[in-house]
Amino acid sequence: MNHSLPHFAPLAAVRRGAARFGDPRVLPIAVTVLLFVALFGFGSVMYTGFFSLQVLFGLLVDNAFLLIVAIGMTFVIISGGIDLSVGAVVALTTILCAVMSERWHWPVVVIVPVVLACGALYGAGMGALIHYFRLQPFIITLAGMFLARGTCFLITTQSIQINSADFHALSQFNVTLGSGSLNTGALIALAMLAAGIVIAHFTRFGRNVYAIGGNERSALLMGLPVARTKIGVYALSGFCSALGGVVFTLYVLSGYGLQAQGMELDAIAATVIGGTLLTGGVGYVIGSVFGVGILGTIQTLITFDGTLSSWWTRIVIGALLCAFCLLQRASERHAARRKSTGTGMGAPMKKDTHTQTTAPLDQAKLAAAPPRA
Repeated sequence: MNHSLPHFAPLAAVRRGAARFGDPRVLPIAVTVLLFVALFGFGSVMYTGFFSLQVLFGLLVDNAFLLIVAIGMTFVIISGGIDLSVGAVVALTTILCAVMSERWHWPVVVIVPVVLACGALYGAGMGALIHYFRLQPFIITLAGMFLARGTCFLITTQSIQINSADFHALSQFNVTLGSGSLNTGALIALAMLAAGIVIAHFTRFGRNVYAIGGNERSALLMGLPVARTKIGVYALSGFCSALGGVVFTLYVLSGYGLQAQGMELDAIAATVIGGTLLTGGVGYVIGSVFGVGILGTIQTLITFDGTLSSWWTRIVIGALLCAFCLLQRASERHAARRKSTGTGMGAPMKKDTHTQTTAPLDQAKLAAAPPRA
């Protein structure tokens, strides 16, 4: 019998892999990666020159600002919130960069820290309102979107062209890698991606974000710093929006109040397609990379075709978003059924209030160690 065990080991490994693939925490991002590979493979077969390192790098170069914004949005959605102000903050950042450079003649090394600090403070302010006044994130960030967009037109109603040599030098900087090249914006996006992965998965702040998204009340009862974490999440989103605005400014070399319209919806779509649950508590920063990659690949496929309207990009994204929301809901229900029958595996996902109940708490322990907000 011992000689037969090695024959069953591969089968057991396949079963474990299949079970892992069916895990609702892994299934959405696995589908996202497969979809990106399928789309890129389809383009490689259909169009000459599509399968190249330059096209792959081009996806990152053209969508670097969206990737940075989507990273911040990923943290917000994992925490159970939403941020509709990111596109307006990007536009406001372009205006501030243009005004500080062209009218005030500030150097870029001063402009960038100032606008990043403004973005982080703006996000922290919205986070404080959401937490301390128990207001809905949708409403507060919608108000933040109107405020930021309106501020753009209070400063100027015209587009401001940036002629600064510093901005032009940063915009034209490239690093050649094989047959492709990456510009400053792409390098900043990669650095932010690495920082986002470390923050989400290797720091106490990241663990607190997941805990709050899973169940905020339980996180509060466990003594986690809910207030500090929620404010920090929106501050991080504001910082990413401002950083995305800096990269967008380098991309277009101008500031205008109507720029980045709808970017908040693209960031949400990329995050959800990347496998982050809208209900919070589950998601991966790397998933948002593939979500942005799918959006960029669809747009690139339409460009290579040359006969389709650019509006087909929106149609396909809408269909994909709907499909991924349905997939998330189906996987959550499947996980709930498996847990109720005792066949679930590993740690459970975010509690579904319709199918599960919260375990009773030890009131003596809670009294001995009161939670802090």
